[in-house]
Order: sequence, then C-alpha cells, then structure tokens
Amino acid sequence: MRVIITAATHGEWMPSFQKINPKYVSNNKKFSVGFHESGIGMLASSVSLMKMFVQETPTLIIQVGIAGCFDKKIPLGKVFAVKDDFAGDMGVMENKVWKDLFDMKLDKPNAPPYEKKSLPNPWLTQYNLLHLPTKKSVTVNTITTEKNKIELFNGRYKAVLESMEGASLHYIGRDLTIPFMQIRAVSNYVGERDKSKWKMQEAIYNLNETLLAYLDALYKTA
Repeated sequence: MRVIITAATHGEWMPSFQKINPKYVSNNKKFSVGFHESGIGMLASSVSLMKMFVQETPTLIIQVGIAGCFDKKIPLGKVFAVKDDFAGDMGVMENKVWKDLFDMKLDKPNAPPYEKKSLPNPWLTQYNLLHLPTKKSVTVNTITTEKNKIELFNGRYKAVLESMEGASLHYIGRDLTIPFMQIRAVSNYVGERDKSKWKMQEAIYNLNETLLAYLDALYKTA
C-alpha cells in the first residue's frame, strides 16, 4: 500500500513528518508513506496532485489541512473528515443572484465526476478508520468574508467547512478512481479576519495527532 499525505503547505503535515513511525517511510512494499506539498488554491493543487499521481500511483491520497468553519457552535481545533466538497466560486452573480455552473446549464449536475452538483467521497465509509465526524466543505480561491457569501455557502449549499484545495482532490480522485481522504482541523470561523482569535497552532497539533493515529490504524489494515 502506497499512501501519500498532501497539504497546501508543508507546515500542515510537518509535525507528522517529524514524528512518523520510521517503518512507515522505509522501502516497505506492504505499507509506505510519502509526503507532498501541493501549493495553495485550486489551480496549483490540481496541477500538483495530477503530477504526483502520475509519478507515484498511490493506493490512497490523504489531504490534510486547516479549514475555516461556518458554524460557530463547533469548537476551534475540532478535526473532521470531509464527506463532500464542491468548488464554490465558479459561476456568475447576475442581478444579485448567484448562479453556479449547473444553474447556467454549463454542466450537468450528475455528469461525472459530479453527483448532484457536488463531489462526495465514495471511499469515506471504507477509509474513515477513526470514525471521525464528517462535514461538507466548500473550496474557494478567494477566502470568504462577505455576509452574503457566507449565507450562500452555509445556507444554500450546506457547507460547514471552507478550504482552498479540497475540491481539487475530490474532483481528481473521483475522475481517476483514486481512493482519497480529506481531513481538516478548524482553525477559525469564516469571516473572522482577526487572527488573534484563530487557533492555528491548536488546529495543526490536533490535525497531526489525528493523522498519526490514522496511519497506525491504516497500517493494521494493509
């Protein structure tokens, strides 16, 4: 089993890289782990993930990272597995009404790799080995700060988390039939730009402790 851990920045997986069980990164055909930095945003991550897949042909891709959260009842630092993701800023604002690709008839809601306008993870049941709580996420190239966008993503699309790379993984994974997991830790509430109110360090710590436990559980199944 070849497992690749990917994140937008190496800082998001570095604690796991430093603490990983040495036998997981050895030349072991049964189970080996590699680390990958994709870059920030949908464009960079899509290209980088595709290159990585061609070079590595992984059994499983695990995307990890921090995320914004639309639900202020969820404590900062909480870790989730993303069950569903979508690109939130592909469309047009017309007469003050947002229309996505499907509203505009530029794509069909169930045309592969889409399913009901979205990109659910079909391998979640198989690979959510720690039984992490699951949430839907939205992926954007421009971090959400406007109230109307917050209401759109959280209300109409039912997103709870926000990242800048998740939909890239889901799109490529579904399109090429590559099993994947997206694991996110909440660092801040969407719209809050005062970073003194964020819990970045706590989120990264919790994320990596979860990742290390996940790799131990995955090793037992290999």
